[in-house]
This record gives sequence, structure tokens and C-alpha cells, in this order.
Amino acid sequence: MSRTFRVGITRDVRTPDGGCYYALDALSEAADITWDFIAEDRAELTAADVDGLDAVVVFASRVSAATLAGPNPPLLFARLGVGYDSVDVAACTARGALVTTSPESVRRPIAAAAMAFVLALAHRVVEKDRMVRADEWERFASIGAGLAGRTLGVLGLGGIGRELCGLAEPFFGRRIAADPYAAPLDGVEPVNLETLLRTSDFLCITCPLTDETRGLIDAGRLAQMKPGAYLVNVARGRIVDQRALATALAERRLAGAALDVFEREPIARDDPLLELQNVLLSPHGIGRTDELLAASGHSVCESILAVVAGRAPRFVVDAAALEHPRLREVLQA
Repeated sequence: MSRTFRVGITRDVRTPDGGCYYALDALSEAADITWDFIAEDRAELTAADVDGLDAVVVFASRVSAATLAGPNPPLLFARLGVGYDSVDVAACTARGALVTTSPESVRRPIAAAAMAFVLALAHRVVEKDRMVRADEWERFASIGAGLAGRTLGVLGLGGIGRELCGLAEPFFGRRIAADPYAAPLDGVEPVNLETLLRTSDFLCITCPLTDETRGLIDAGRLAQMKPGAYLVNVARGRIVDQRALATALAERRLAGAALDVFEREPIARDDPLLELQNVLLSPHGIGRTDELLAASGHSVCESILAVVAGRAPRFVVDAAALEHPRLREVLQA
């Protein structure tokens, strides 16, 4: 590409001093690339926001058909993270815009975060911390749950789910997973959803949000879960019926839950989950480590540099977009 390639970055990853939380050094070092933050911080990008840009680095802002309504939409939307439910992929493909994600960067950090949630629930870490701060020294008041004789259930055996199963191997006596599309994993027993729900002592949700998984764990399926089980969600909030979960926790049908994601973000201040003592809450950032920030930044830079060099980037969500005439003209290799 002979001309300067213009990149816009959504403002939700801008640091207070004007830098970026993610490592984007490779963009600054490239002579044929200029980048800047998009002028406005919006929940949904407008066509005006992306006008004149060749690529957009997207964090939480939504990309809709309206975002692509300009005469020359960006060639690439490079998403910081593995999920892409905030991007209208079909609209991007129709307009000849690639969508990429950065799955390798989040695999270990999010799996480790899920395991941290499991261990915190099992050892009742937050309850014990609250007791000490309240000057309550009751060493037998919050007995934890040993894991060696218990079953870990994983809903979604993609990259994060597989990594979690590996991390959990030394802890759990049995590991099971439900995912009709995943390849088998040594040592992890494939089961259907009903078996997963009634058997898991700790159920970890690591599947993507799709039409198939939206609302999948509703009141009826929560009722199928093993009494006294724990639920961990590091995927997307809308996979779980949040109000039904709060009821199950309040009635102690479930022993506890740990949630990094919610149906509405930020969580509503009157949400019943905030009143419960047997739930751990994190602001969709439990896995955000320096490791993740560096690797995600490198990944989106790789995607952009590939397009600048006329190559198809890795981790394209919809390969059909590569056949669009405007992309075929740009991607020569």
C-alpha cells in the first residue's frame, strides 16, 4: 500500500495521560501508518467517527450497519479481545470490511481468572476477609470446599475452556465439558448440557455469546444444577438469566457464584446481586493483566500490519469477507 494507512482507536482504552492501555508500539514505529484516538467516546461508533479511516481498533464500542454507512468504510475492525458480539459481522462482510479478534492473547489470562474465581469460592476468601475486617475471629465459621473429590464442568470448550481444563487438572477429581462443536480434549469427558448441569460442582461458562447461547442458562436450567453447586461466568452476561441466578443464590439452591460479566454493564445499582454475600463480582476485568494488555495490543498490530502489507491477517472472524472486491484489490498476497 503506497499511501499512509490511517488507524483510529476507540477512546475507551485511552489512559488518563493520553496514552493507551494496550501495547501499540508497532503502529507508532511503522513509517506508513498514522494513528489517533477517535474524537468521541461512544457506545456505538457512527459513520462520521470512522470516516477516512482504513482500520479501527475496537474495544467495547459497538460496530453496526450504521457505522459502515459511509461511502468508504474502514477495511478492518481489529477487536481487542476474543468476543465479537458487539460487532455486526454480517454487515462488515457485506461492505468489504474485515473483522479480526485477538484470541491467543486472552486464552491464558481469562482461564487463569476463572480458576482464581473457583479457588476464591472454594476457600470462601471474600467471606473470611470480611470477617477479619469486622473483628470476627471465627476460624471454623466459613468452611471451604475441597476440590479433589469434586467435578469441574466447563460450558464451551474453545481456547479459554481448554486452557481452563488444563489449569484445573491438578485440583479436580473429574473434569467434564459440554460443547457440541469442539474437538475432544484428553482427560475431559464430553457430556450434554443436562449432564453438565446436574453433575458439576463448579460450572464455568466460557462459551461465546451467540443466538444459540443467549439466555441459555435460564431459570429452568439453573434449577437443573446440582444443589450446592457454584457458577462462574467469564464469558458474556447475557448467557445467564441474571435475575433467576440471583434468586437461586438468595435461596441457597446454589452455594455461590463469581461473575465478571453482566446482562447490563455497568451493573444496575439496584441489582439484587449486589445485596448477596455469596457472590463475587468483577467489572468485566478479572482477566485484564499486563500480559493480556501486551499480547492483545501486539495481536491487533499484527492484523493491521498484515493488511498494510497486502496480506490477509490471522484470526479473521468471517473468511467470506476476503472475497469482497475491495479487499481482493488490497490483499494481493
